[in-house]
Parts: sequence; C-alpha cells; structure tokens
Amino acid sequence: MGHSTLGTLKIGGFEASLPIIQGGMGVGISLSSLASAVAEEGGIGTIAAVGIGMFEPDIYTNFIEANVRALKKEIRKAREKTKGLLAVNIMVAMSNYAEMVKAAIEEKIDFIISGAGLPLDMPKHLTEGCQTKLIPIVSSARAAAIICKRWLDKYGYAPDAMVVEGPLAGGHLGFKLEEISDPAHALEKLIPEVAETAKRFEAKAGKAIPVIAAGGVYTGADILKFQKLGASGVQMATRFVTTRECDASDVFKQSYIDAGKEDLTIIKSPVGLPGRAIRNAFTEAAEGGKKAPFKCPYHCIITCDYQKAPYCIALALVNAQRGNLGSGFAFAGSNAYRAKEIISVKQTVDAIRQEYAEAAG
Repeated sequence: MGHSTLGTLKIGGFEASLPIIQGGMGVGISLSSLASAVAEEGGIGTIAAVGIGMFEPDIYTNFIEANVRALKKEIRKAREKTKGLLAVNIMVAMSNYAEMVKAAIEEKIDFIISGAGLPLDMPKHLTEGCQTKLIPIVSSARAAAIICKRWLDKYGYAPDAMVVEGPLAGGHLGFKLEEISDPAHALEKLIPEVAETAKRFEAKAGKAIPVIAAGGVYTGADILKFQKLGASGVQMATRFVTTRECDASDVFKQSYIDAGKEDLTIIKSPVGLPGRAIRNAFTEAAEGGKKAPFKCPYHCIITCDYQKAPYCIALALVNAQRGNLGSGFAFAGSNAYRAKEIISVKQTVDAIRQEYAEAAG
C-alpha cells in the first residue's frame, strides 16, 4: 500500500478502488442518487432499505409489496447510473427483513449489509450461483464471534466482511446509554478486538474476513488511523449527507450545516434503542413526554413499542427527509456539526483523499 494513497477494499472477489462504504441512511437519505455517486468514485454506495416504500401510494394497504417494489426500483435506478459497487442496508429489526433480503438478492445486489440486531440466519437466503456478499454490522468482538461461529456451523459460510460500528455513529446505536461515552466501547478499542476475532475464523472459513470501521469516521486522517488499527476500510455516512447527490431535502442537509456540536443529542427511540440526532423542537417535545398522535399503519420495526410510543419514528424520519423538520428530526453522526457547505460527492472524495495524504505525510 502506497504511503499517501488510501489503498483498495477487497470483499469476496469484489474490489473497491476507494476503501469506503457509504453508510446506509434511512428513511430515504441514501437512495440511488447518493449510492450511485459514491460507487462512481470507486467506493461502495449503499441504499437504505428501511421505510423505502414510504413513497409508494399503497404503502399503508400493501406494506410488504410496496417496500419490495420500491427497493427493486431503487437498485435498478442506481445500476442505470453506475457500473460501480452497490450495497443495500437491511436492518434485522425490520419486520419485512426476509422479503427485503430476497428482493435484493433477486436484483443481484453486490452486498447486503445488516445490523440493528444480529443477522444470525442471513446466509439461508443465498440462492444457487448468486454473487451477493453478506456483511453483518457488529458492535463488539463477542457479537462478531457469535455470527462467525453460527454461520460456519449452520451454513458452512462465513461473513464476507464485518462492519464494526462504534458509539459515535448517527441514528440507532447498538449500545446502552451508559456505554456510549465509555472508553471501553470506543471504536479505537473495538477494531483491534474484532480484527483479531476475524483472523481466528479466517482459516476455518478459507477466506479473508476484512473488518470495516464505522461510527464517527469523518476524515481521511480517520481512515488512516483505523487502517493502522487493523481495519481494511471504513464506512462513512454523515460526511456524505451534505453532498448535492444525497437523497435528502436541502432543508435536511442545511440542518447539518447549521448544527453546533452541542446540538447533537442522544434520544430514546420508540424502537427501544438510543439514537443520535440533531436536537430540535420535535425531539425536545418527545423527550418531554408529549405525544404526537398517530395510528401505527404497520408494525415496521419488531422492537417498536408502537402502543406506547410517543410518536411514529418512521413518519418522523420521512418528514425530515422531505424537509418538514417541524414534524420530524434528522439522525446524524457525532461529526455532523463539522459540515460547512453542500458540495458534490466527487469534491467530498477528493477532499478525503487529500486529508489522507496529509495525514500519511
């Protein structure tokens, strides 16, 4: 690997010339526009599956089919714009998880990335001769070991890579509230631990299991740091929100630019996990126990206590995506306040390359 070049990311026979997976952002923040733009620059572009059917007319009457249709449409749209590598992020906690995984495989997606719960049975969806690679998201070496062992024992298949997401990520976090600021759970500590776990299973698997650092990775210097700790690449989401190609509304993107460090807050989500978001009147009201009346149209996240929930998180996120922040809020990583302007994905990647070269000296 050259001194000042980022190197490539090899996952199961695929090779990304830019070792960056653009993180999946739902609802509707990373769709075909952002994913294809990142893929064009040599990275892996990711479409977020969660709530993707929200823009279909029959979403409330035909939830499963509307989501499958929307996902397939979005993958095809991305494929029309790029020959690059594409992924779909499908959360284990989604009640339509299996249908979405099947749909992504039918569309010959390159990678399926899966977190928000342990994707213990993901390999069972693979079909004869399919090229789709499976990448679980874990938040500890223990979770990594559980998945590797289970997949190998039950399916004779090991993960094609593992994303390790630390507590500085945006959106739902796989940590308890008190773990978020605990150094024992810092990404810098998790990466070497998971890398060691991956090594342990590689011989048995007969293939490499690259480890990808995620959660608070923002600059080229961050990439270099995590590569030195044993990561083969990184997953970045927040940095790509303030790009022209990002699928969110301009109002959503502007909320990142306007945010100060003190505006990033941890909320209690109706799905039973803490989440990192940009504080606004909506999050304040929700934290204050004020209920936004809603009728749950479809129990979309298994862990959501929709009967007691103060608001519908899917709807709040759709509203934010559309720019209606009075009735929703923006999820964001811990570095969102660093965004200064809306530029293209190409300019963003060029800036990351330059930061990396400077850090590598």
